[in-house]
Amino acid sequence: MRRFYLVWILMLAGTSLGASLPPIQTVFLILMENHDWTDLKDSPDAPYLNNLLLPMAAHCEQYHNPPGVHPSLPNYLWLEAGTNFGIYDDLPPASNHQPTTDHLATLLDNANVPWKAYQEDISGTCVPLSDTNAYAVRHNPFVYFDDVTGTNDPSHPYGIAHSRPYSEFAADLTNNTVARYNFITPNLCNDTHDSCAPLFNPVRQGDNWLAAEVPKILNSTAYQNSGALFITWDESTTGDGPIGLIVDSPLARGGGYANSFYYTHSSTLRTVQEIFGVTPLLGDAANARDLSDFFPIYGFSAAVNVPGVGIQLTAVSVIPGSTNVIEASFDLTLWTAISTNIVATNTFTFTDTAATNYDARFYRLVQSP
Repeated sequence: MRRFYLVWILMLAGTSLGASLPPIQTVFLILMENHDWTDLKDSPDAPYLNNLLLPMAAHCEQYHNPPGVHPSLPNYLWLEAGTNFGIYDDLPPASNHQPTTDHLATLLDNANVPWKAYQEDISGTCVPLSDTNAYAVRHNPFVYFDDVTGTNDPSHPYGIAHSRPYSEFAADLTNNTVARYNFITPNLCNDTHDSCAPLFNPVRQGDNWLAAEVPKILNSTAYQNSGALFITWDESTTGDGPIGLIVDSPLARGGGYANSFYYTHSSTLRTVQEIFGVTPLLGDAANARDLSDFFPIYGFSAAVNVPGVGIQLTAVSVIPGSTNVIEASFDLTLWTAISTNIVATNTFTFTDTAATNYDARFYRLVQSP
């Protein structure tokens, strides 16, 4: 009787950075405000989060703001640069602007990865360098960097183009013109920060906003074609956390999956850098565990020996519309393509009927550029 020794070698198209993550194409990051995870999980004031979002998504039970980093602004800066630059206040860019180019937006630009910050309650006619309406400039980290704002120039075209009113987001989703990295900040009434009329309940206000806005993302082409949504809170109200981190993606585990690994905003930044393959890892991102546990790896998740038929392989984390090549080898040196396909889903199965003719059979899945 012949025996089958199966080895799966997982290969991703593109950079080796983030090889443990699937090929995510678009990232949506929503930043909420100032709540411990215990304020939100199982709260009757957050029915959407608890009854719909958590059961279909994945989340972490031990996500924290960086140790001792408070208030809001230092945490937003950390998500952009892996450091708070020694800042422990919420002063505007006039006081806290940074000349460095060592931050995420610049790395994305250098790699030709489009990015945009959608900010609720800004006009879109100028770089939003100060509070207006219920927009808080401390919740927009990008305008604290001189290369984004032309050093606090409200007329700087680049800054205007990249900080856009959230009111434009729905149309960009519908038209499939969102950037690949989308940083979303609700206003102070919708981000669980302030108590506002008519509810005067920050948790319920934020939950209502998520209930209205998250489905727009989940129903979009950008999300469904290998997108990923991350929702987190900027900081804890008691110590350093835990605070909320929710991950939802066609490529993620989902189904209410949760882990208890220790993560901080450095983990989110590192994950975004790995998704887009941009280096060097910024600040504390170099020391952090990434969020890859929430995602199965691109490649084969299972193989079944079907007697008299062959080996049935199941591929996962596939980009719909991409070209996937299954290669086989008997010695891990010479590889032969045995199947090339393009599928409309994130998974597919293939049966290698030739496997009955070999004592050993090795497989790898390769995504073509």
